[in-house]
Amino acid sequence: MPVFPVSPNTVLANALSRAEDVLTPRIRTAQPERIVFVVGTQINGVPHLGTSLVQSLTFAAADRVRQRFGIPVEVMFGALDNAPHEIVVDPESGHRYQRAYAQALGEDVLADQVDELYRPLFKALSERLSVPYAVEMYSRQQADEHFRRTWLRAHRRIDAARWWLDPAHGSPHVRVPCPQPGCGWAEKYAERTRVLLGDDYAVVHAVCLHHGPYEVVIAPGSGGYLDLATLYRNLVKELAASRDRGRLSVMVKGGDWVFGSTLVDNALTAIGLTCGQLPTRLFCPQVVTDTGAKLSKSLIRDGKASLPAGSAPWMLDTRLWPGSLSEYADRLLEMAAVFLSDPRHFFRSYSAGELGRLMSQSTRSVTTQ
Repeated sequence: MPVFPVSPNTVLANALSRAEDVLTPRIRTAQPERIVFVVGTQINGVPHLGTSLVQSLTFAAADRVRQRFGIPVEVMFGALDNAPHEIVVDPESGHRYQRAYAQALGEDVLADQVDELYRPLFKALSERLSVPYAVEMYSRQQADEHFRRTWLRAHRRIDAARWWLDPAHGSPHVRVPCPQPGCGWAEKYAERTRVLLGDDYAVVHAVCLHHGPYEVVIAPGSGGYLDLATLYRNLVKELAASRDRGRLSVMVKGGDWVFGSTLVDNALTAIGLTCGQLPTRLFCPQVVTDTGAKLSKSLIRDGKASLPAGSAPWMLDTRLWPGSLSEYADRLLEMAAVFLSDPRHFFRSYSAGELGRLMSQSTRSVTTQ
């Protein structure tokens, strides 16, 4: 079989010469001083192949854009520590409560996990391509004054955007965990949470699983942990990033985000952004099973799905890769070069088996021709 994948043409691929062409309109319009490729993941377990694939493509795409446009680039890794660590049902109210990783383990423990599980690959990719990177924990991001001011402004317009951010119920969740020492529980769907806006702050009223009603003041420079539902969090993050006129932020996501990002864009438009102000995004290939479903670590772990044909355990836990980290980084970048060499290869999904085939053989001799 050929080293290169065999990829069909598509409407998008037919309009491009190179995969990074999708970024050209925004780059030429904005003329930024620098470009930041923003890639995030929930740090709720060990990295899997899909995570590594998106991360390596982020570095590779940044390098190609820098070479083509001569603009400084960097990668920003967002470590989402607000993923649920444990979920319980309150027998009295019937509401589900969650405690996120940030509250269950603490920022120091999670920072150590990022250093252990993610930084080694980032360091290897960064050194090979000379693309600098930084890591930002969501705990730090949500506490940032600019992020909170952005949320306060956005929440004043929430009525215009709420059905885009939560089409099922029209109630985008705002969770502020109970501030009692050692607690940190919050209603998962924020049924009894109310947000009252002041001039430059918000008072959040909620009900704790163990301590009953409580309130927390969220201000630009102080307050509790501001945890937003996924689409709402992305709206605030992308809106905050757009305020830096000298920096163009490229939001790099897996292909499964294509449908959700449409809702975020409509929400941003609803609160007043124009088409030219919408986020710049790059959607990477998705890893799928032989049924076409996304390769899901949790479904396999829970016994609801099995490893698809042609896959291997290391695809769910990259620490099991049968080789060195250096070789793993090299294979990822070689594969990234293949995908980025032709839009047909980039804007599509790949079965776990096909990625295993591409990772099992060096493509360096092909990609460097």
